[in-house]
Amino acid sequence: MQFKSVNSAFDRIKTPCLVVGLFQKARTDATFAALDALTDGWLAKQIKRGDIDGSKGQTLYLYDPPGLNAERLLLIGCGDAKSFDERAYIEVNRGAARALNSGGAKQAVSTLPALELKQRDAAWKASQTVLATEYALYSFDEFKSEPANNKSALKRLDLWQPEALPKGTLERASATAHGVAFARDLANRPGNICNPSYLAKQAKALKKRFDSIEVEVLDEADIEKLGMGAFMAVSRGSEQPGKLIVMHYRGGDKNAKPVALVGKGITFDTGGISLKPGAQMDEMKFDMGGAASVFGTLAACAEFELPLNVVGVVAAAENMPDGRASRPGDIVKTLSGQTVEILNTDAEGRLVLCDALTYVERFEPRAVVDMATLTGACIIALGHEVSAVLGNHPPLVEALKQAGQESFDRIWELPLLDEYNELLKSNFADMANIGGRAAGTITAASFLSRFAGKFHWAHLDIAGTAWVSGDKKGATGRPVPLLVEYLARCAAESA
Repeated sequence: MQFKSVNSAFDRIKTPCLVVGLFQKARTDATFAALDALTDGWLAKQIKRGDIDGSKGQTLYLYDPPGLNAERLLLIGCGDAKSFDERAYIEVNRGAARALNSGGAKQAVSTLPALELKQRDAAWKASQTVLATEYALYSFDEFKSEPANNKSALKRLDLWQPEALPKGTLERASATAHGVAFARDLANRPGNICNPSYLAKQAKALKKRFDSIEVEVLDEADIEKLGMGAFMAVSRGSEQPGKLIVMHYRGGDKNAKPVALVGKGITFDTGGISLKPGAQMDEMKFDMGGAASVFGTLAACAEFELPLNVVGVVAAAENMPDGRASRPGDIVKTLSGQTVEILNTDAEGRLVLCDALTYVERFEPRAVVDMATLTGACIIALGHEVSAVLGNHPPLVEALKQAGQESFDRIWELPLLDEYNELLKSNFADMANIGGRAAGTITAASFLSRFAGKFHWAHLDIAGTAWVSGDKKGATGRPVPLLVEYLARCAAESA
């Protein structure tokens, strides 16, 4: 998809389709009023026919509008003007993209970025239009023998708004959208295809695509030699060998410390010996959503050429109930030297992550952010709208929260207090890998915090946001938008 910012007079815009927002109760904005004046009242007359009333998501095509060079108008309902907010704006843009695509438009001009949205500027609206459009037009059918004819017909969307955009706005938004799509592709692929070795190949493909990315892949012999006993406790139960994938994006000064992103890459999670119930177990292919977001974020940084150094570490393994799998009660020694009693093998994400967190110490990072589909408790606490964030450095947590608000990839902070560490006590090791039913998301983060004492660290639990279930089942690509926004702010601070 191509995107371009335009602000030509409406009667000079020549396009197969002009997209126009319409509010309920005949509430019109400046754009609608201007178009109605150019058509000498024809537009308002069409509305009075009653085919559309402005309810959110409604669409109506109007053909050959007088006084305009547009071949047709696509009216899209925006709902009540008083309650028109960021979520509504994104939904309306997604609806417009789907309508344009199904209508066969190859090029269109959208005036939706000109809609008034409290506390949001032109750059935000343009960026969200790009992200919403690309998200709506995404499809995944590479494993269907007869793919549906749903390839995007829309090839170019011009964004009309009176204000000039800051330099690079659309380019960064496009790079972010491509990173989101990349992450969705990886997570949507089944576990028999997307295993740890496949992820390693994807990293090497990124290296070939971008000169700014360097890759190192550690196999199980390397991992065991390093002393990553927690990682191996998970990986040894599968015939698919685990991988520690290290990707360096070098966009900043040679000696500048990197931001480290660490992703949980459990390419399929059966629960191990602590076997999961069979219902919806197919969705455990999404348990590498954290890893997918690391890939997507680094790809976005490289495409946009963000002036920052970033290291992405992916702890990739399968969690299977093989004869070599870990048992409840096993004790393992981590890379940090601390020992862990494994009380539940289905709490495996924190085991691969804890060794990965210790591993990133060698890069002397300015900050470390890990992301993982870590706990079902997070879904109980926060549902599917926002991710959880916990950390040991309040300024880092706050920076991520602000990035989440700006990108509308929102997060909510949970407390990380010393008292929760009491729940991880073990009679036989330094700690247990679970803390019981109470405060499951917090105790998981408390466990990880014991391996993050040498750097500023934050943990994103994306169990409720990395994918959706039901008839729209599929990966979301979150939190790529949040991470790109956060890294862009880090780059601006370093400039």
